[in-house]
Amino acid sequence: MSEPLVSVVTPFHNTAQYLAECIESVLSQSYAHFEYILSDNCSTDGSSEIAERYARCDSRIRLVRQPRLLTQVQHYNSALAEISESSKYCKMVQADDFLLPGSLSLLTNAFAQSDSIGLVSSYDLKGNNLRGSGYPFPMTFLAGRELAQRKLRTGLFVFGSPTTVMYRSSLVREQQPFFQESLLHEDTEKCMQILEHWDFGFVHQVLAFLRADNESISCAVANFRPRELDHYIVVQRYSSRFFSEPEAAALKRDGKRIYYSALAKEAVQLRGPAFWEYQRKGLNTLNEKLDLPYLVLLTVKQILWLAINPGMAFLVAKDSVRRLSPRLGFFRR
Repeated sequence: MSEPLVSVVTPFHNTAQYLAECIESVLSQSYAHFEYILSDNCSTDGSSEIAERYARCDSRIRLVRQPRLLTQVQHYNSALAEISESSKYCKMVQADDFLLPGSLSLLTNAFAQSDSIGLVSSYDLKGNNLRGSGYPFPMTFLAGRELAQRKLRTGLFVFGSPTTVMYRSSLVREQQPFFQESLLHEDTEKCMQILEHWDFGFVHQVLAFLRADNESISCAVANFRPRELDHYIVVQRYSSRFFSEPEAAALKRDGKRIYYSALAKEAVQLRGPAFWEYQRKGLNTLNEKLDLPYLVLLTVKQILWLAINPGMAFLVAKDSVRRLSPRLGFFRR
């Protein structure tokens, strides 16, 4: 029996610094039966020429040029729409990331456990940080609803980024656009939507490297508590899909308390407008606004706690000064 065709998709925009390494990581995979779609979002830094050079040398590569500049999620959707009708699995590799050896083979093998699997993931490295820990070892298969319940109860995060996971191609073809552009963390929510009807596979190896030192959107908001906001949104939107109403209501209450407790700690540290705008943007996807009275209550509690813990108060004050110093012109390194 021939190996199933895998569609690998790399959307890129002005990533000449990283693109060749990304492409090489795909071409060096031991799993050879793949098509590779490179989608150029109107690059002006030589990225398109790099992609074109590789496309001339390998017939598996197809270079697509977008006729107009798209937003990141629009571009991802446009690139995913190019996958072949005959591909069985779909793997995104963001242009500033790269795959580790054996990635395609191991992820494809994980799908082979069951035709009910719609999504497969693994550990990844984001900079020097290992992500995906907490998934039960040595299990390589979980019912989708069970994983979703673990995610909602404990915050277990095994979806990484689009570079980390692999999708069943039929889901990508059937759901166009694949990612919902109005969501803040569209990739996480897509995984939750898949788990509602499909099962999950996992590979207990690090299979992807994600950069943490570039100018990507995720890096730009890394200090804005994105994980806490992401978990709050997921709990509020999906608890009722995976739990009875009483348990869903309890999860939503706990999720709100945890999220706003995190915001209170940031309020004490005098976070600036960009931080609060990021929170408002995320909450808007739930048709919610910041619950200011609740935030004030928890902030006062945080201040009182710091008042009786002077050592911690000193550390918070020091961190606040460090955050403010670039704006005030003090303590420049």
